[in-house]
Amino acid sequence: MVGGRLAQCVGRWSRIVLWVCVLALMVPAGVLAGGEPYKIGAVFSVTGGASFLGEPEKRTAEMIVEQVNAQGGINGHPVELILYDDETDATKCNLAVKKLIKRDKVPVIIGPTTSGNSLAVVGLAEDFKIPLISCAASYKIVEPVESRRWVFKVAGSDKHVVGKMYDYMKAKGISRIGIMTVSDGFGASGREELLRLAQEYGITVVADERYGPKDTDLTAQLTKIRESGAQAVVNWSVGPTAVLAVKGWRDLKMEGMPLFQSHGFGSKKYLELSGDAAEGVLLPLARVNVGPLLPDDHPQKKVIMEYKQAYEAKYQEPISSFGGHAWDSMHLALAALKAVGPDPAKIRDFLENTKNFVGQHGIFNFSPQDHNGLSKDDLEMVVVKKGDWALAQ
Repeated sequence: MVGGRLAQCVGRWSRIVLWVCVLALMVPAGVLAGGEPYKIGAVFSVTGGASFLGEPEKRTAEMIVEQVNAQGGINGHPVELILYDDETDATKCNLAVKKLIKRDKVPVIIGPTTSGNSLAVVGLAEDFKIPLISCAASYKIVEPVESRRWVFKVAGSDKHVVGKMYDYMKAKGISRIGIMTVSDGFGASGREELLRLAQEYGITVVADERYGPKDTDLTAQLTKIRESGAQAVVNWSVGPTAVLAVKGWRDLKMEGMPLFQSHGFGSKKYLELSGDAAEGVLLPLARVNVGPLLPDDHPQKKVIMEYKQAYEAKYQEPISSFGGHAWDSMHLALAALKAVGPDPAKIRDFLENTKNFVGQHGIFNFSPQDHNGLSKDDLEMVVVKKGDWALAQ
């Protein structure tokens, strides 16, 4: 009698344990992570003038968090992404970063999207001693490094882009150029480098035109460049003006004067909006844009193709330089959290000493003297061919 009851109890408990195990297997690993969440703050321009850039950054960051949590989080801790849209507004960006630091208590921040917004908040990172990994290009974001100890960035610097562009021009016998730049932080930084490096590369800037980020016609600037004796045109902007430059160049029949764009043109959405007018446009781009064209033994090929397949399957749109910025900044932040935990000072030190990090934008080698970790060798010269990117010859 007692033995029969004991057998029933054992059988009942065995079934309970079995069902608990089955349910555990059905629950995503990240849900079972028992530690306190590891927070990552993010500020992107999801809306506003730089939404072309910020939207793929947001999507990429969210996708990566889903992937990491599905695999159990970091050292048993789920990852919590706290993300704000600054609406491409420097004041709102400043407020969002303050909120992440003071209210949300994040140990690391990724973003902002644009150079102007990044420059508006680097002081906050320094004042509050919270590491910030910008997704923008201006070299001023991380220089001088003595006053940017807590700030890093993953986009190639303007000097790298200009150097790559000028190398290509020299090889093609181009020595006289006209430049046109947008009057915002990104354009101002690009213009400064185009002018500063020209003599070093044997380039003469024969026309220097500027325009506003909300201008709707660039005919006047392009006409002056056409009449200046320039052999090529360089446009430096993001957003609608980058497309206006392409269409104006084509409408004025300036095909004999090649159009070079900055790396800010690195999204296939620009190609869609420009249509056939973009055929032949040249620009230096990170390899994230041309993964399928890389040789199989290239060290970046694997991570680029994995990102490309996951992102395009999830969102049904091509990857871009900008989503790649979020990939690099997120994975750097995750690597730091895995290595040293949510301690801002230790995260800063880890980032500054990171070597041979294989990302979407290159192979990063940070140091106390270099908080970007890239060079012009991490870029490829690309040409628009039949509505897609091709390696320029």
